[in-house]
Amino acid sequence: MIPDLRARAGGRQGRCYPGRVTAPGSAPTRIAVVGLWHLGAVIAAVLADAGNAVSATDSDAELLAGLRNGQPAVAEPGLAELIGSGRDSGALRFVALDDEALREAEIVWIAADTPVGDDDVADPQSVIDEAFAVTSRARPGALVIVSSQLPVGSIAQLERRLQAIGRDDLAVACMPENLRLGQAIETFRAPERFVVGVRDEADRARVVALLGPFGGAIEWMRVESAEMTKHALNAFLATSIAFINEIATVGEEVGADAEEVSRGLMGDRRIGPGAYLRPGGAFAGGTLARDLQFLAEIAGEQGLATSLLDGVRVSNRAHEQWSRRVLRSVLGDLAGRCVGIWGLTYKPGTDTLRRSSALSLCEWLLECSATVTAHDPVVSSVPLRGVQICATAVAAASDCDALVIGTPWPEYRGVDPTAVLNAMSEPVVLDPSGFLARTLGSAASVRYLRVGAPRA
Repeated sequence: MIPDLRARAGGRQGRCYPGRVTAPGSAPTRIAVVGLWHLGAVIAAVLADAGNAVSATDSDAELLAGLRNGQPAVAEPGLAELIGSGRDSGALRFVALDDEALREAEIVWIAADTPVGDDDVADPQSVIDEAFAVTSRARPGALVIVSSQLPVGSIAQLERRLQAIGRDDLAVACMPENLRLGQAIETFRAPERFVVGVRDEADRARVVALLGPFGGAIEWMRVESAEMTKHALNAFLATSIAFINEIATVGEEVGADAEEVSRGLMGDRRIGPGAYLRPGGAFAGGTLARDLQFLAEIAGEQGLATSLLDGVRVSNRAHEQWSRRVLRSVLGDLAGRCVGIWGLTYKPGTDTLRRSSALSLCEWLLECSATVTAHDPVVSSVPLRGVQICATAVAAASDCDALVIGTPWPEYRGVDPTAVLNAMSEPVVLDPSGFLARTLGSAASVRYLRVGAPRA
């Protein structure tokens, strides 16, 4: 049994990454990374930059071809450059699923993206099947690390399948994904901590040797605890977001300012300043919702109710209507009205539109027969006919009856508020998180609306 304790991974500490760490004359660790959507691409690039010999693969041939040309599937600051550096040095190779390099890897890192539908129902089995296909051919004694977002019990299922074909020589560990879109490289290189679940004490040494160059603490635990930690963390964050947004929407009607309430909560040491208690938009993107769904399904299989977590999902779906409700309240019938949208991506620092709340709002506005103009620093087209993508933020606001801040890109803080408001037909700005409160929100002529601002 693995004791529940904390251990320092060793190596260089602090925020400064040491670069390549392989000792002169020593052979680099051979690592296979399976799954290269976002998580895997970052893991592969950073591990190669740290001096390992990385062979990376994915079942998507088009994605592999893009990576070989230095183009990751998801935009991430610094990732394309890091991939190019690893490729040019030979430390990072993108190979087919049947490449011999995967069989020779000492460590096989499963980082495949878990598909999730619009109803938040994921398909973990496809990831487990791909992991089995690769690990079943791994060299004897290899360490398999699973970071894909999978329901608790998935690693045990993988182990049973490997044992059934006589591959009980492989060690399987769980290290839940902990990267943040837009900050993924920095998060991996200088983590607050790693969560690692292992079966045996002997597996620790290999994990410490692998993660040591990046510093940070390792939270050691059993495999199932590590799997559950990811679910619990995302469920807690989702609960916090839904909670403060419910408080905020009630406060809007009774004269309470949710930002002040949030400050009062985080000033209590039982809650703390790092709590997810800042009012804003509903959580989106699928990651938090996916873990809520996993927990609901697991509990259902055990005959248990998850009333609190079920309520979080209901509350978040209701809060998704905030911008729609406020637009209708302010503008009335939206037919023929022009609404500008600043920011279309799921979050700043990425170009992914998957599960973007801003894109959902655009779709709804078009259904209401509104005219939609939009701007995003990294998006030049969207899969919606009728959305006019503008070259500048000011152009997207021009002649609009309302402007909605869809994604809080830092670039928008530098836009001249006078130019924006002068360009609009009506100076109405919806900014759910209060991102531009000090610029657009400070203008005397604007009607500035944010989640939790009192309207009574």
